[in-house]
Amino acid sequence: MKDKPAAPAEDPKPHHKKDKPEVYVLRDIKEYLGESVLIIFSVLLALFLTEYFNGLHEKNETKELLKNIKEELIKNKKAEEEQYTYQKMVLKNIDSALNNKQFQHQIIANDEFHLNLIAPAGIQYRDLSTVAWEVAKSKDIISKADFGLITKLTDIYAQQARIDKLEDKIADVFLRYESRRPENVHASLVLMRDNYKGWAFDRAPSLIAKYEDAIKMMSGD
Repeated sequence: MKDKPAAPAEDPKPHHKKDKPEVYVLRDIKEYLGESVLIIFSVLLALFLTEYFNGLHEKNETKELLKNIKEELIKNKKAEEEQYTYQKMVLKNIDSALNNKQFQHQIIANDEFHLNLIAPAGIQYRDLSTVAWEVAKSKDIISKADFGLITKLTDIYAQQARIDKLEDKIADVFLRYESRRPENVHASLVLMRDNYKGWAFDRAPSLIAKYEDAIKMMSGD
């Protein structure tokens, strides 16, 4: 039996792909310029707002720092006035001792220097705070506040620092062995008086006046 001849393969029908038409949107130069201007405006507005709010924050921070300094100055002025009165009493006690041999013998007895007979509340009667000033400096208050005010504040706190040295200067005198010798009591008292006057007492009136000026400046008076 003869095999039937294979049927010829049908030619596939040709498929023609229709290309999709590409659409080109023609834009004129005005539209490009408009978009560019809008982008630039948005960037500038963002920069302006950022700068504005940063400036507002800095202004409020500076105001708060100056408020804290003012409160510190008010407290320090009161403390320095009280200390000035106390030191006046100490200096009177020293003068009394310098003119009274019996009093001198009471001050130095059994190799001890009885400071309480001269300064019953200690060498430094009050502490002068610097906390607000130090915090403000760490926040760069010097470049933000009025130059005249910063100059005055710098001077005030420098004077406070000198007054604060009084305790160490007096200690240098009375922690020495020579100061405990009865024959040296007069010289020791003179050194004590000179340190009180040079480091603290003579500075007090000027410092109190500077406190008042700075407080007025910060109050807008």
